[in-house]
Amino acid sequence: MDRGLDHPHYRSPGPRHPVAGIASRLAYLLLLGGCAATQSAYAPVPARDASVDDRVTAVEGRLGEMNQRLDQVGGQVKRLEGGVATAQGRADEAAKKAEGVDGRLTRLWTNRFNQKQADSLEVYFSPDSIDLTDAAQTALLGVVREMEAHPTLTVELGGYTDPRGALDYNYGLSQRRVDAVRRFLMDKGIQLARIQAASLGPIATAGIPDVKKRRVTVRLMADQE
Repeated sequence: MDRGLDHPHYRSPGPRHPVAGIASRLAYLLLLGGCAATQSAYAPVPARDASVDDRVTAVEGRLGEMNQRLDQVGGQVKRLEGGVATAQGRADEAAKKAEGVDGRLTRLWTNRFNQKQADSLEVYFSPDSIDLTDAAQTALLGVVREMEAHPTLTVELGGYTDPRGALDYNYGLSQRRVDAVRRFLMDKGIQLARIQAASLGPIATAGIPDVKKRRVTVRLMADQE
């Protein structure tokens, strides 16, 4: 049964304290703020634009191509440096050889009247031939060994023919015989600067067999002390 206002035991609630009202409002506001914070914390992050990823990928690709080109250029530079170093070494070696040849030529020219014959031999040929026989090649190999063992030695070659035939032809034949001997010596390593040669034509001296006239005279020359 409800109790009316006129009931003897009815007690008035009395006036509401103001602090209690403020506290209730603060609690309500805090509750609303918490909900808002929770919603913002779990809000979805917008996806990045796909075009941005494409541009980044393109830039990275160009950077990779540039790095490859730089590596290729670096390799080319290294190869060029190696080629330059090789060429320089060959040039230095050629210069040294040229200096050696110049020195030998200068010495030979200076001592051209100050040499004496150290040894000599004769290389014989068949009629109308410039071919070196086995005996001739064996004798010339001995000359090569002597010149290798004594770098100051030089050689003088004199080519001859027998008197048969035209004079002009014989001079040409004696030159070809000298050239054959000189070529043999050079093929074995003797420098051209150490070889002097002359075509002397036919020998008309009586009393010498023709077989002895078809020859190249080889004379080893040494500087006099």
